[in-house]
Amino acid sequence: MRIPHGESRSRGAMTIQMAAADHRIGQDGDMALLGQKWIPGDEKCIASARRFVRDIANDWSAAGDVPDLAELLTSEVVTNALVHGAPHLPGRSTVRISVGRDGPLMTVDVYDSCIAVPHMRTAGSMETSGRGLAIVEALACKWGWNLHRQGKSVWFQLTAWPPSLPGGALKLLA
Repeated sequence: MRIPHGESRSRGAMTIQMAAADHRIGQDGDMALLGQKWIPGDEKCIASARRFVRDIANDWSAAGDVPDLAELLTSEVVTNALVHGAPHLPGRSTVRISVGRDGPLMTVDVYDSCIAVPHMRTAGSMETSGRGLAIVEALACKWGWNLHRQGKSVWFQLTAWPPSLPGGALKLLA
């Protein structure tokens, strides 16, 4: 079940956000997989996940500040997966980071074994956490989540390879 940030629909007492099935990384998807990495459920590994995504963005010549943005947003989403995922369940705290390309879009998909739906919260001015998804929403072209039988993935997309227009101008995608 795909659950992106966007349109919502009620089911009984619970509101879930339904996806427009517009991205898919994996064996049955139509997106080119650029790389995939598994990390243990240890917050010390967040830096490794950030470098992995930044290196892919650089290796594939992503435009402008995309490597920096991808690194920042990966840090936020992987941190959420490690902190709010299933860190206390043995063997279930592994996080998978996949990076894919669909035309001009780079999609970073972070999978964890927790089925709890992510939600944004309003952090108080003195709190040091609680802003991750707000940062993702503000900087990504699009973001959302997919529920799986044994967990969920939170993903975001950035316009990494905008098509060139005549005269060298770049067309920005919304």
